[in-house]
Amino acid sequence: MLGKKLVTAQKRGETRALCLGLGMVACSMMMYFFIGITIVPFYTKSVWTTETVCKVLRATIEDKVLCPDSKGSEDEGVCHYPCLQVWVNLTASGQEVMLYQTEDTLERNTKCSYVPGNSENPKEVQARIETIANNFKKYQTFPCYYDPGGTQTNVILSRIYPPRGLLFTFLWPTLMFTGGCLIIILVKLSQYVSVLSAWQ
Repeated sequence: MLGKKLVTAQKRGETRALCLGLGMVACSMMMYFFIGITIVPFYTKSVWTTETVCKVLRATIEDKVLCPDSKGSEDEGVCHYPCLQVWVNLTASGQEVMLYQTEDTLERNTKCSYVPGNSENPKEVQARIETIANNFKKYQTFPCYYDPGGTQTNVILSRIYPPRGLLFTFLWPTLMFTGGCLIIILVKLSQYVSVLSAWQ
């Protein structure tokens, strides 16, 4: 009687472990799919792939600059924030180009190097932009990214999804997938050993 209870408990444990392993594999596949349709396209779309050194030529703040409409239309109006414009010397080519914070900054406003959020406090935005401008004047040499193919003649300060960040994004679903597979293999091995023991 005790032996049967132990066998029953073992089978239940194996079933639960197998469900856990299959669940981990299924979740990891969903995470891979989500990453593949959201993050990977942004990474492959970016042409600023090569790192170089930029040297600040000038950093100015313009109070009244025409900006694209926030809703995405082609209409232009005066920006609701001070427009920071940073021009740098690209060491790789010696050209004078405009610096943007990220790829998204260029898409939102091609005339400003930094674009704050729409809901931010105007005074805080003003103070932050002045701080950024002062930092550029203080630290004039820094790493930046440019387009080696020449499609874009400007540079960005940082990439939204750098290669290291993309690898880190894939790390968690990979660990979950590996763990799930290991659990399934161990359950199958346990079942195989139980069958062999029963025949002996």
